[in-house]
Amino acid sequence: MPILSQDEAQAILKKVLSYSQADECAATLRGRTSGNIRYARNTVSTAGQSDNVSLAVESRFGKRSGTATCNQFDDATLRRCVQRAEEIARLAPEDPEYVAMLGPQQYLVPKAYAASTAAITPDVRAQAAADSITMCEARKLTAAGFLEDGASFTALRNSKGLEAYEQSTNVDFSVTVRTPDGKGSGYAVADFTDVNAFDAKALTKRAADKAAGSVNTKALEPGKYTVILEPAALVSDEGLLNRLVYALDAREADEGRSFLSKKGGGTKKGEKLFDSRVTIYSDPLNAQVPGSVFDGEGLPVKRMPWIEKGVVKNLYYSRYWAEKSKAEATAFSGNFIMEGGTQSLEELIKGTAKGILVTRLWYIRDVDPQTLLVTGLTRDGTFYIENGRIKHPIKNFRFNESPIIMLNNIEAMGKPQRLGGNLVPPLKIRDFTFTSLSDAV
Repeated sequence: MPILSQDEAQAILKKVLSYSQADECAATLRGRTSGNIRYARNTVSTAGQSDNVSLAVESRFGKRSGTATCNQFDDATLRRCVQRAEEIARLAPEDPEYVAMLGPQQYLVPKAYAASTAAITPDVRAQAAADSITMCEARKLTAAGFLEDGASFTALRNSKGLEAYEQSTNVDFSVTVRTPDGKGSGYAVADFTDVNAFDAKALTKRAADKAAGSVNTKALEPGKYTVILEPAALVSDEGLLNRLVYALDAREADEGRSFLSKKGGGTKKGEKLFDSRVTIYSDPLNAQVPGSVFDGEGLPVKRMPWIEKGVVKNLYYSRYWAEKSKAEATAFSGNFIMEGGTQSLEELIKGTAKGILVTRLWYIRDVDPQTLLVTGLTRDGTFYIENGRIKHPIKNFRFNESPIIMLNNIEAMGKPQRLGGNLVPPLKIRDFTFTSLSDAV
């Protein structure tokens, strides 16, 4: 029973709420069916599929709250789950940041589900792995990849009358290709809502080309260079642009803990902090990167401009901080969209007299959170550009850079591409700081 319909899910949640004796009660039902295949050294190593549905019940007495979970849905288990949440709530201390549960809300119609993805079979995954492996074997290269797909649903209901439901699907693929001697490495990554847009051969070819072209690296002296950063070098779980977007938090700014904080108090909201070409927003209904239409509390997600023509337009307000600040709470959809230009990556390279192409950044760590200065390494294909052409591969660098500085040093922007559920253009940046060399590939 991993993917329940709206009626099936809400029927369970209604029953859960009927057992509640608390002042406030909220129930969240989540389900997911997913499959995956992993390969390394041109051989499939693991494959599997999982299904799960789980229920979380939050009960409140005054400002005290408790949460209990279960993944069985017979009446006795549901009743006990509610009772356990209430027992925990009675023992819990009062929450100094308590905010009452939301009442009924109006939501956008979600667009993040594709039936084609929900229907993926093990044969589809096996064929994708075979296509990737066969291509690399033919070129005497070695591939390691991971493909995961899934269909999910989330249903919310609370004692204040809130009711929400949505479904989503995803396909995530990454592949690293290396030369037999381990001296050349290439990488490609992509994600999709609809599996029909997925092409394992094309993605593997991209990684294979970089691997084959990255042997016999030459060392460049560390320093400031013009760089072309591919989307994979900008977006990841810890990427430069992710860090910037997640730092647009009103509370951190108000409390003096952010790059948006002003000395002596106040924030830099409304100020121009970036190049005029920088526009970043969220939109759960974007056709290329559809997102959730409500957050974990049931707050509606809507289109939200964060940075517009270099100006900080909005900050993220939690419901508690919005109430305290007398502002409007903002639900973050989890995706962001950065506007770009029309040039392809190849066209950006062609227009570069001297520079460095960076496929990917990794092992990114904070240096100074208040300026968003971070350090990390390049990997899986770093190349020297001269007179509009890739001249030769180069040894990897350690970098020290801040996305704030980076987005003030833009020379050109390419056509946005989907990555990590976001839309991000490749960026050509001047004076990007490399501090030392790395022997890793």
